[in-house]
Amino acid sequence: MDVVLLGTGSPMPDPNRAGPATLLKAGEGGLEQVLVDTGRGCVMRMAAAGSLPGLLQGVLITHLHSDHLTDFSDIVTTHWIMSQQPTPLKVWGPPGLQRYVDYMMKALEPDVGYRIGHHDDLTWEPIVEVTEVSPGDTFTLGTMSVSMHQTMHAPVEPTIGFRVEREGKVVALAGDTIPCAGLDELTTDADVYVQTVIRDDLVKLVPVQRLQDILDYHSSVEQAAQTAANNGVTTLLMTHYVPAPQPEQYDEWIAIAAEHFDGEIVMGDDLTTVTV
Repeated sequence: MDVVLLGTGSPMPDPNRAGPATLLKAGEGGLEQVLVDTGRGCVMRMAAAGSLPGLLQGVLITHLHSDHLTDFSDIVTTHWIMSQQPTPLKVWGPPGLQRYVDYMMKALEPDVGYRIGHHDDLTWEPIVEVTEVSPGDTFTLGTMSVSMHQTMHAPVEPTIGFRVEREGKVVALAGDTIPCAGLDELTTDADVYVQTVIRDDLVKLVPVQRLQDILDYHSSVEQAAQTAANNGVTTLLMTHYVPAPQPEQYDEWIAIAAEHFDGEIVMGDDLTTVTV
């Protein structure tokens, strides 16, 4: 599997970083594809990664924070208008996702009507099949087995981490969370552990309460590294950085993680890819 960080940014707009999104590519030619979260700009990053929404076997949503959903409507619309026949977009996520999709589809009604009215061969509306899942649930996507694990991002509830297994390899995609028992289950013996990280030492220097508030529901670099070390992870893949580092600062972030974890540590720009 290829694990592609489509977007490594945060809610703060950054011209160099799209919003949180990770693409898994597997199988012959990497055509077995799953998208985890749909942050801003992820459709453009998919194109840069040699992908398109029409290639997706499924979309996995970790939680309903806006920065993880900003491009969902673009995924739905692009998947629809590029399909040559009625094709469902399959989406899995926490309770509340169906309600979100229902409201989004209502907002898209004018656009859908315009396009159907203009294109004689486009005779169907977008089809979005939502499955709301809970920790402990499992399902299969092609050759990938997916299990759900509870994470902790209160007051956002519930939040879900996805453990994807294929041919003996494991990718753990945690989303936004602090250390917890569910995160330990999610990451046990994972080949790649994808984790949102913040530099709490830098955030604490900014005297803005709203920024200080993020400290209590995201993993710090140290905490992500400790989780990786405690659970036998092979590679820690950090993403969704706050504050966004410059490339010359990557070594500093990695060195902080390396104080707690002696495995491989990877971070980088959008489209950074790890293969397992």
